[in-house]
Amino acid sequence: MPPTEMIRIPAPDLTATLLRVLGELGMEGESADLCARLFVEASVDGVYSHGVHRFPRFVKTVRAGVVDVHARAEPVERHGPVERWDGRLGPGNLNAHRCMERAISLAREHGMGCVALAETNHWMRGGSYGRQAADAGMIGICWTNTMPNLPPWGATQPRLGNNPLVIAVPHPGGHVVLDMAMSQFSYGGLESARRRGEMLPVPGGFDSKGELTRDPGAIEESARPLPIGYWKGSGLALMLDLVAAVLAQGRGTHAIPADPYAESGISQLFLTIDPRAAGDAARAEEITSQILEHFLGDSTPGEVRWPGQRTAEIRRRNLAEGVPVDPAIWEEIRGL
Repeated sequence: MPPTEMIRIPAPDLTATLLRVLGELGMEGESADLCARLFVEASVDGVYSHGVHRFPRFVKTVRAGVVDVHARAEPVERHGPVERWDGRLGPGNLNAHRCMERAISLAREHGMGCVALAETNHWMRGGSYGRQAADAGMIGICWTNTMPNLPPWGATQPRLGNNPLVIAVPHPGGHVVLDMAMSQFSYGGLESARRRGEMLPVPGGFDSKGELTRDPGAIEESARPLPIGYWKGSGLALMLDLVAAVLAQGRGTHAIPADPYAESGISQLFLTIDPRAAGDAARAEEITSQILEHFLGDSTPGEVRWPGQRTAEIRRRNLAEGVPVDPAIWEEIRGL
């Protein structure tokens, strides 16, 4: 398949187009504004696979009745800084944003906040909610389970989810935000590489013969992505599924439909910690800076970087020059 040359679309044009489609789906007002913003911001920040490129799939799930655009997450049980919420199968990005917002409020009151969310949908870019916490001055940790799409280490059949994990630490020089799936490459990342006609930089899974490969299409075909850290990533995926489902009293990966267009009813967890609860906020910033300076060491600029360090640079360029979008996906969105 030949590489796909991306085109650049001004962010306001992307937002306006998404708002038009959302309005036709019955989503209006602040909900539509936030939903469109979360999609566009992900692409503006360079996470194309979970930004605008994912919007057509979101629309299909709405039209199929998998996502209820009118439903919103609601609290069902409260125990001090720990709450359990029901997503009511509403839009995943809106539910996640609302639950992280509540976790931030709980941390301001208690020093820590925890919101466990059941019966929700795909949250799109998980890093959005880590940044949401960091923007509020909070350390944020959140994760979600998924449909079964990752074989346990030593197996060939998917029994685990790739269960993305986000950890964010606020920093005045740019937030440190780790956003990673439990597979070496997310399925969105595999799809993006395949569309570009590129091989992966390192082996990302197994082909149909059981051989490690850098070919994203071969991994999609075999449905055998490689867990991060081999058996360690496999174990971590299981633990994330267990904790999210147990605390939310929701579905584990085993009970989530194994269909990307019907993946629904997933469980998520949103944790926040207020650095001021453990001492001086200025001291916390100083410690963070010292750790990052040591991490970078005497490396050549750009050669080593902390998670999320390039986001501001990518954002500035994409806002100035337009947001890269696959032309086929852009035409699909315009025709929705």
